[in-house]
Amino acid sequence: MLTRTLTITDPEMQTDALDEAAEVLRSGGLVAFPTETVYGLGANALDPDAVQKIYTAKGRPSNNPLIVHIPDIEAAKALTTDWTETAERLAQHFWAGSLTIIVRRSAVVPDIVTGGGDTVGLRVPAHPVALALLRRVGLPLAAPSANRSMHLSPTTAAHVQNGLDGRIAMILDGGAAPGGIESTVVDVSGSVPRLLRPGLISLAELEDMVGHIEFLPPAQTQALEIPRSPGMMARHYAPNTPLELVSSKNLPVRIHELVAQNQRHGVLSLSELQQFASNAVIVVPMPQNSVEYAARLYAVLHDLDVNNINRILVETPPDTAEWLAIRDRLQRAATPLQL
Repeated sequence: MLTRTLTITDPEMQTDALDEAAEVLRSGGLVAFPTETVYGLGANALDPDAVQKIYTAKGRPSNNPLIVHIPDIEAAKALTTDWTETAERLAQHFWAGSLTIIVRRSAVVPDIVTGGGDTVGLRVPAHPVALALLRRVGLPLAAPSANRSMHLSPTTAAHVQNGLDGRIAMILDGGAAPGGIESTVVDVSGSVPRLLRPGLISLAELEDMVGHIEFLPPAQTQALEIPRSPGMMARHYAPNTPLELVSSKNLPVRIHELVAQNQRHGVLSLSELQQFASNAVIVVPMPQNSVEYAARLYAVLHDLDVNNINRILVETPPDTAEWLAIRDRLQRAATPLQL
């Protein structure tokens, strides 16, 4: 299959490209497109055969549910049997934006979208290309991250092409995704809201709107018989190169160990470690601000992954609320997990 890439800098003017992408989606094909979090891989969410192509292209387990993207709250209500007051308050405040809301699904949502579960994740993306495409196609789009399953999410069209070239029909190149990590996921289908996946919208911001929200540790979310959200597997968001999380105290020692083993490696550092930089050690200073760190994280890991290195060391971020989403992604990417 030939994968075409169309560049869109102004979705209001470049309607021909949007029309082509919409036609691909209506005919059951796959289109990757930018959102404000990462690039998504879209298919008609109401067409089981089209959705199956997502699982095939990504090599994704069939029990791993997909997030459905819609253009507005009214479109969301059409896909659920129980649009609760909590869902309404969250949607009114955070949509369009990087929040996925888990609700009870209606019968129009195919089993293949939900992994066989009775809930569905819904999101209104804020990226202008994503919104323009949704309005153009007139369909809800199932759209997980546009990468091979369990690997790094893509934040540029080039990342998508590296992973899915020849597997999908089209990529809409709208520039780098600004957020850098996947959406926050909140389940409001039960009696108490639950944070299933941390993201750029913090737990504190959510609780300011709806009160107490439970947060299940990863071990408990992995034990759910049917996952309600993507990103809940122990191994996820991982580069091909082995990644280790190392404390700031132990990082210099670990660098020396790998140099002694003649291993070329990259280091994502929050500390000042430029003195270790050499042909064998690629030191990447990372932002001290968690939002800026998130925006750079996957792009840096993608770059290191193709840099012919043996290992990636990541200085463990602070154990604070602001860094919760980043720690979650790094812990799932780490092999072996070292905290």
